[in-house]
Amino acid sequence: MNNPTGKNKNSAKVYPGTEALGPQTLMNLPVPMPPVADLASFFECPVCFEFVLPPILQCHSGHLVCSNCRPKLTCCPTCRGPLGNIRNLAMERVASTVFFPCKYANSGCTASMLHTDKTEHEEVCEFRPYSCPCPGASCKWQGSLEMVMPHLLQQHRSITTLQGEDIVFLATDINLPGAVDWVMMQSCFGHHFMLVLEKQEKFDGHQQFFAIVQLIGTKKQAEGFAYRLELSGHRRRLTWEATPRSIHEGVCTAIMNSDCLVFDTSIAQLFADNGNLGINVTISTC
Repeated sequence: MNNPTGKNKNSAKVYPGTEALGPQTLMNLPVPMPPVADLASFFECPVCFEFVLPPILQCHSGHLVCSNCRPKLTCCPTCRGPLGNIRNLAMERVASTVFFPCKYANSGCTASMLHTDKTEHEEVCEFRPYSCPCPGASCKWQGSLEMVMPHLLQQHRSITTLQGEDIVFLATDINLPGAVDWVMMQSCFGHHFMLVLEKQEKFDGHQQFFAIVQLIGTKKQAEGFAYRLELSGHRRRLTWEATPRSIHEGVCTAIMNSDCLVFDTSIAQLFADNGNLGINVTISTC
């Protein structure tokens, strides 16, 4: 039968904008790749919805589950088949080329990175939750920056707050045995600062004091301030000046590296009055 259209039934379909290209050229046109976000979604764990990252294991049917959820499961959450210990090397190779969004994307982080850089970024991401800034490990609270002060006012009511950029932080009974923390809040320049004095037991019963100031705010906000701690009395003076740390950073690293005002019990006794130690604290803007 004649073709009434006059066209070859087997001719290739011509797409708009490709009329000048030959048949062989059309066959070699690149196949559009899905957006990066779509590629990352292929690695979504069906249980916790976090990403399945290398090393990647699959069930016998090829379904994936993340390394955190896998030990808690007895069967594949997708097909209910046995989990097995089959390594999916192909998906691992693909994962090494995909840029994954930060786990705190819903909190405002716009960063995307290779899976090898993901953990390191998220440990310091400015959008990660804030922990309770009180020293010690007894309070496990976490929340947004806006909720830190309400948490402190409701759950740590014993902490005193003083107003002004120049105050005296009075630590009482510094001769108490063992490790002891003293905490006070200072409010000035529209911000809240936490003053921390820690006494730690060192080798052979040797004790050291560590004093530091941290801002209830971000690291960038903290860089706009400076603080000065001063012990004075009996014609002696000991001073430390630095930038306050953000509560996101915490004080543990600074204390470990002695990046704060450090003195031992013999120095403390030079400035103490009846077992009480007054530290002059001055906050200034940069």
